[in-house]
Amino acid sequence: MLDLIASTPSIRISVLIALFAMVVVGIWTLANLAIRRMNVRGELREIHATGTAVSTGETLTARNDSAWIRMVDRIEKAGLDLSDSKGDDLAERLRAAGYTSPAAPRLYTLLRLVLVITLPTLLVVSSLWGGRELSYMKLYIFGSIFAALGLFIPALFVRAKADRRREEIVNGFPDCLDLMLICVEAGLGLEAALDRVSKEMVNSHPLVANMLATATLRLRAGASREEALRRLADEAGVDEIRSFSTLLIQSDKLGTSIATTLRVYAAEMRERRRMRAEEKAHRLPVLLSIPLVVFMLPVMIGTLMLPAAIRVVNQLIPALNGG
Repeated sequence: MLDLIASTPSIRISVLIALFAMVVVGIWTLANLAIRRMNVRGELREIHATGTAVSTGETLTARNDSAWIRMVDRIEKAGLDLSDSKGDDLAERLRAAGYTSPAAPRLYTLLRLVLVITLPTLLVVSSLWGGRELSYMKLYIFGSIFAALGLFIPALFVRAKADRRREEIVNGFPDCLDLMLICVEAGLGLEAALDRVSKEMVNSHPLVANMLATATLRLRAGASREEALRRLADEAGVDEIRSFSTLLIQSDKLGTSIATTLRVYAAEMRERRRMRAEEKAHRLPVLLSIPLVVFMLPVMIGTLMLPAAIRVVNQLIPALNGG
C-alpha cells in the first residue's frame, strides 16, 4: 500500500491534501477547546475575586464569535487588512448562507488568503518530497491553478450552502403559513402565532423556526411589527418571505384581516411548490437524454453497423483488389 502511494503522484497528492485537512481541523478544534477553557477559567477567577456570579449574558456561540473577532483584530493590528472592496455584497452573501457574525466577511477573506498560499505550497512540498524536479513553467501553471482553486473553493462552498438554505426555507415556509393561519383563526395575535409556530417547527424546519423565534424576540423587545418583519425578510434573503412580510405590513397598516391574507398567500405558496415539483419532473427526461446519447447511442450505432462493416470487409475490399 505504501509503495503504491509513493509511486503514484495523484494518490500521493490526495493523501497529502487529506493529511493537511486533518491537521487543520485538529488544530482548529484544539484552538476552540483552548479558547473555551480560557474563557471559563477567566470567569471562575472573576467569580472567586468578586464572590458573585458573572452575568455576561453570552451564549457559547457568542463566545466563539468573540474569539474569532479577537483573532481577526489581532491579525489586522499586525498590518494585514482583511476588509473587502465589496464588503456589503460579501456580507449579504454570507448572511444568505447563514453566517451572520460581524466578523464573517473578514474571516472569509482570511480563509481565502490562507488557501491561496497553502495550496501552491502543498504542491511544492509534495513535489520535493516525491523527488521530482519542478520546472518554472510547471510551477507557474500549477501554482496558478491551485491559487485559483484557493480563491474559488470558499465562494463555491458559500454559494452551495446559501442555495441549500434557501431551498430548505422555501420548502418549509408553506407549512409555517398553514400553522400560522390555524393559530390566527383560533384567536391568537401575530406575536403569539409566531411564537407558537416557531416552537412547533423546531424539529421539522429548524431554520424557519429560528427566524420566527428571532422575530418574536424583537417584537417582545419593543420593536414595531414593521421593523421586525422587515428584519425577518432581510435575514431570510428569500423572495417568498419578503412578499410575506410586505403583505403582513400592508394588512397591519390598512386594517385588513390577517387570516384572509395568510389564507390567500398560503394557497399561492402551495401552488408555487407544486409548480416547482412539476418543473423538476418535466426536466427529468431532458436530463436522462444526456447519458442515453453519450453511452447508449454509440453502442446501438456500433451494433447496427457491425454486420454491414463485416460484409464490406469480406466482399467489397476483395472485389476492389481484383480477387
